[in-house]
Amino acid sequence: MSRGKSASPLAKVRGLGSAGEGGEHWLYERFTSVALVLLSAWLAYALFTLPDLNVGTLQAWLASPLGAVPMALFIVTSFAHGLDGLKVVVDDYVHVEGNRIALHFILNMIAIAGAALALFALAQIAFGA
Repeated sequence: MSRGKSASPLAKVRGLGSAGEGGEHWLYERFTSVALVLLSAWLAYALFTLPDLNVGTLQAWLASPLGAVPMALFIVTSFAHGLDGLKVVVDDYVHVEGNRIALHFILNMIAIAGAALALFALAQIAFGA
């Protein structure tokens, strides 16, 4: 079947569907969204139930497993979800393949560096600097 200039619009797009691709991405996006809603609710509840928000109280809270572990999950999930969203924007609006690959690489490096820095700071607080 020809998809050239003489092909109808339907013929041009027929067979160009997801072909099994994209479903995992959609599910991953929804999973991280739900996880972030739950973790954000946990964070808001935890901060509201603390007696005060001074540095000592926050350090003690983040030094406990009930503070540090969900906070680490929140950091990883938020960077993964943000990276995923930015990659979709790049895929939708950058049409030159080389530029798209370069931007994906840059976004990956920024997300990894940001998450590593945040996790390092959390570890310093949790285990004492």
